[in-house]
Amino acid sequence: MHELSLVMSIIDIAQQHALDADAHLIEEIELDIGTLSSVEMDAFDFAWSQAVKNTLLAGAIRKINRIEGKGTCLDCDAQISLQQVYDVCPQCGSHFINVLSGKEFRVKTLLVS
Repeated sequence: MHELSLVMSIIDIAQQHALDADAHLIEEIELDIGTLSSVEMDAFDFAWSQAVKNTLLAGAIRKINRIEGKGTCLDCDAQISLQQVYDVCPQCGSHFINVLSGKEFRVKTLLVS
């Protein structure tokens, strides 16, 4: 379950930024997680609920922005929605797709005090 290692990395990043800001509490965290990022959200939620106990994130409000998968076909230049990284172009059937969004996984904002 790689979701636990992802959550642990988020905790490390958030706590380091809180320490750098001389804060003792993280009130809110906002995450961008793309639909193509291979994160299983049920596993992520479970890992989160267990891993944040006794950390600065224990009582934090968690906001998650799910970023839709989008791409451009390199053969016909069509702008397409992607459900999976290896989707084909619905216009021409090409497999040559430039992924524009949906692979994101980042801490967007932290609110500390």
